[in-house]
Amino acid sequence: MTSDTFEPIIRRATAADFDSLGRLGTLLVQEHYEFDQRRFLEPTPSTAMHYGGFLASQVDEPEAVVLVAEHNGAVIGYSYGTIEGYDYMALRGPAAILQDLIVDPAYRSRGIGRILLNAMIAALTAQGAPRVVLSTAQKNEAAQRFFERMGFRRTMIEMTRELP
Repeated sequence: MTSDTFEPIIRRATAADFDSLGRLGTLLVQEHYEFDQRRFLEPTPSTAMHYGGFLASQVDEPEAVVLVAEHNGAVIGYSYGTIEGYDYMALRGPAAILQDLIVDPAYRSRGIGRILLNAMIAALTAQGAPRVVLSTAQKNEAAQRFFERMGFRRTMIEMTRELP
């Protein structure tokens, strides 16, 4: 199957997607933990339950959008975004924040991330967002290249210092 013919169904997530969201959220946590074990959370046996529960709690929130990519009845990716007002600590006006975007590793490089991101941007635009802001792990160079290809530009750099 080529990326030209692979078209997943993109839809709003429901609470019934709890298990799939938890599984994919755990993958996201694991990938980030592997990037930097001191900065990012370590996945635990309860990560899927907690992550899935949190995302399921967001599906009916008016300032949140949770989308899933589905193929043959299975959720193979999701994106999560929120609409936020002024944030003076971040020196940012109203914006949508792309909190998460992940595709199951077995389905990567087929354009699913692009499709999910475009659907998320459309949903956030429909809710009146003037811009979308996101963060990526410093070591996640593939994601950074992807977001740059999708029209994002670098605006901030997070720095961390461990304390005794």
